[in-house]
Amino acid sequence: MGEAEAAPTVAQLRQAMARVGATAGAAAQRMDDGVGSGEDGPTAGVLAVPATLAELFPHGGLARGSVVSAAGSGSLLLSLIAASSAAGAQVAVVGLGRLSMLAAAEMGADLSRVVLVADPGTDPLQIATILLDGMDLVVLNLRGLSVPPSRAKVLAARARRNSTVLLVVDGRWPGAAAHLSARVSGYRRGAPGAPRCGYGRIDGWDLSVSVRARSRPPRSAQLVAGAENRAG
Repeated sequence: MGEAEAAPTVAQLRQAMARVGATAGAAAQRMDDGVGSGEDGPTAGVLAVPATLAELFPHGGLARGSVVSAAGSGSLLLSLIAASSAAGAQVAVVGLGRLSMLAAAEMGADLSRVVLVADPGTDPLQIATILLDGMDLVVLNLRGLSVPPSRAKVLAARARRNSTVLLVVDGRWPGAAAHLSARVSGYRRGAPGAPRCGYGRIDGWDLSVSVRARSRPPRSAQLVAGAENRAG
């Protein structure tokens, strides 16, 4: 997508962001909320995460104004989208057209608060830049891109100014505040009384989730993903 072709898409996104602003809340108000100093649970300065993952984060959730990278299971992304949207956050998902919103809904997501940009063109960072002005959480697929430090600093500053969380996947982002990783550690059967392991319908799975941050040692927790996992 060349600059001329991208212009209409960018203009449409800017118009959409103007409409979203009324429901997403002003960035200034979100910045005034601040981040609490305790670790007893989510504060106004964080986005909600699944309850079993809250202990992994310094303030019980994703700190507003930060850039976080994630790798591993797509179920981790779905659970974060579900938890934040169910708590009232406006979420944008960029370049992840194959991510199942049905699965997100089954996890408790409020899909009326989720915007999908399945194909952001050749410059997904440009689309993310616009979305950072009006959303609470922007999930961005870098598609293997290694982001130059100079450009990463620009987007990080924009996320900080707007009190937005930028969650990046499948790429390298210098200076991310935290790194999340997940792997499947077990499966759950949906059919009661199945005779033995290997039989029955799988309707959930266990994820081992780890968080590395600059301000604290690595931490890990278990997350149940699938239809039985409900946000809130």
